[in-house]
Amino acid sequence: MNSAEDKAPREFQSPGEYKKKGLILVHTGDGKGKTTAAIGTAFRAIGRGFHVAMVQFIKGTWKTGELEAVKHVSNQFQIYPMGEGFTWDTKDYAKDVQTARRTWAKCVEVLHDQDHRLVIFDEINYCFQYNFLDVKEVIQELQKKPQDKHVILTGRGAPSELIEIADLVTEMKCIKHPYQQGLKAQPGIEY
Repeated sequence: MNSAEDKAPREFQSPGEYKKKGLILVHTGDGKGKTTAAIGTAFRAIGRGFHVAMVQFIKGTWKTGELEAVKHVSNQFQIYPMGEGFTWDTKDYAKDVQTARRTWAKCVEVLHDQDHRLVIFDEINYCFQYNFLDVKEVIQELQKKPQDKHVILTGRGAPSELIEIADLVTEMKCIKHPYQQGLKAQPGIEY
């Protein structure tokens, strides 16, 4: 093989000394996969013996695949669906704010408990967009989290202040979606 044809990466820089730290991760963007990525990380954490809590801001009483799957690992993974459905279906702003505040209170509880090593605040970013929660308040609480606790925050439109304090930020980008072809959400794939 000619060295000019060889495109394999050869350079590697070590990030330095290994430091154990609870990370703040943000999954944002207009593409599908933010909650799915968080749940994948949750199952990886469960495999390492972590206990995980997911607090869901939007999803409410409807049956989802993640709720069914978690029944098999309920001793390590709790999901709290506390929303009332998608906010663009409601016309009661005061009620939406009240629901977001109640859900945020649950987030604060699991953020500071001794039980969970990983906590997921699913679709919290929508609450910033709709002015249901103040991003500064959430950041102040995140800065007080236990040192070894990991936090994942999901949802479109993560505010710049949240991105700035995060250790890892991933933006999901939609290239193509079945909805654009007139297909509804598919069980097991989207919920």
